[in-house]
Amino acid sequence: MTRRSFVMSATAAVTTFSIVKPAFAATYKLATNLPAGHPMLARLQEAATKIKADTNDEFDIRFFPNSQLGGDLEVLSQLRSGAIQFYPLAGAQLSNLVPIASLNGVGFAFNTIDEVWKAMDGEVGTLIRNALTDSGLFVFNEMFDNGFRQITTGSKPIEKPGDLAGVHIRVPPSPLSTSLFKAFGAAPQSISFGEVYTALQTKLVDAQENPLPLVDSGKFYEVQKYVSLSNHMWDGFWILANGAFWKKLPPETQEIVSKRFREAALAERKDLVELTGSITEKLKAAGMTFVEPDREAFRSALNATSFYADWKEKFGAEAWATLEKYTGKLG
Repeated sequence: MTRRSFVMSATAAVTTFSIVKPAFAATYKLATNLPAGHPMLARLQEAATKIKADTNDEFDIRFFPNSQLGGDLEVLSQLRSGAIQFYPLAGAQLSNLVPIASLNGVGFAFNTIDEVWKAMDGEVGTLIRNALTDSGLFVFNEMFDNGFRQITTGSKPIEKPGDLAGVHIRVPPSPLSTSLFKAFGAAPQSISFGEVYTALQTKLVDAQENPLPLVDSGKFYEVQKYVSLSNHMWDGFWILANGAFWKKLPPETQEIVSKRFREAALAERKDLVELTGSITEKLKAAGMTFVEPDREAFRSALNATSFYADWKEKFGAEAWATLEKYTGKLG
């Protein structure tokens, strides 16, 4: 082979390689603070499998559950910097970045899950998504259900507002959650989810509040005795993507990922409703005692404080009016 023919052959090989090389990297990271057994992760992993198939194996999502990459605020920072590409996160934690993200979590606002979805698939959800997008994140339209939040305790049940006085309770890193329990005279402490079991086990706190699927998957039944079905807050998970990363994806890829995540969210909402009954029986069998407090007594107690007025001022009159379209008057 002459030197000229060798150079021409090498050039042709490089040209051929550049044509078939994928336009984007093959593997992306999805981090979450949830344990691997949570129903949302099961549906997201199912979606990821379909996305990989739909893109001829070019778009592969790798999962990092159970706070493997750090606490909520730390991983949110990684998402914004582009170190990871996807992060499901609840509005309560997102409120540290965009305060209005916790609007749906106002204490004792929603009575039923139907009310929740009318708001979150309607104007309340649109309001929050727009605010998050302005912060540089991409937000998928459909929210995943995390269930109404319930209070668990180790020493006594919570049956009336006064029972919370002085109780050291774990709350997520959220000003709204902290404010709610302070209004009842409790002593809330912000602790990342991955550290809650240890905090309960070592008696750093005596109580925590989370939806029942997280009480189950977090194995809190091993270190807690009572479940008070307070339904005091509702919060779900927004699926977030790094904004710059998302914009660089081909439109057809964006369409595939959005479609599969939407299917996963709608399926997971049904899953959670069906799971609630079985999880309740499982927790009872594990030794937990369930009580049903009077929610109206808690709402009346909140009305006697400045809680609703304070948060109306913080969220703004327009956002508050949007929420009250779905909840009725608060405060």
